Amino acid sequence: MAERGQRDFNRTALTVRCGQVWYTGQRAEKIPGGLVGVVGNNCTSLDLSYNELTSITAVRDFQNLQELILDNNKLRDLKTLPRIPTLTTLSVNNNKITDIDALLKRIRECCPNVVYVSLLGNPGCPDQLTNPSSTDDEDYNRYRLYAIYVLPPSLRFLDSRPVTRQEKMDAESRGKYSRTVKLVPELSSTYVSSTMDEFDDIFFNVHYTPLPTSIRNPLDHKGAFGKCKHRYSGKNSEGNRFISNSDL
Repeated sequence: MAERGQRDFNRTALTVRCGQVWYTGQRAEKIPGGLVGVVGNNCTSLDLSYNELTSITAVRDFQNLQELILDNNKLRDLKTLPRIPTLTTLSVNNNKITDIDALLKRIRECCPNVVYVSLLGNPGCPDQLTNPSSTDDEDYNRYRLYAIYVLPPSLRFLDSRPVTRQEKMDAESRGKYSRTVKLVPELSSTYVSSTMDEFDDIFFNVHYTPLPTSIRNPLDHKGAFGKCKHRYSGKNSEGNRFISNSDL
């Protein structure tokens, strides 16, 4: 049975060196069950880049994992990510993840000691490196503050650069209000800042109307009338100067 499990992947594509494991470019939709049987608990670094992963449930079998690379796959979320207290590096670049908020919370829950996180290239990540035409620095910096706020305090490196002391301070003071939501591409490709519970119609008055707020019935009118001081005489009209009889 163990031998059959170890044959469910391409052994020639597997590289193992001092606890580091590479199994890349094999179009695998899930982590092969036999992989853990070959590399065992000695695996501290697992690189599964350039596959077609949609689930990573089998990661739970790597008990001593410190580094997990999942770049260039087809993951739409990390709901199958198990709790890995030993993990310090997580890279999920260029996947299909749209809900970055749920992703950040999942990482915080499952990887309490993570130091390095990279999420560039996902549809929900407003990074200028992979989406220069649809995002700007403000979008990314707002997302970055929120990510630093949500992720564990152990975080030292996010995406393409280290987390600075100033960013830590800014995230603590206003990261909660910097949540960035990317609208569904079919509707719009812009980013909007969402503060959900804290700010509602104060900043986003979706109930605005130019009409008066009061509703009156037909009898409760506020019309005005007065007496005109001038009287119109048809004889004084410029167009009537050609009529010579007394019809006016």
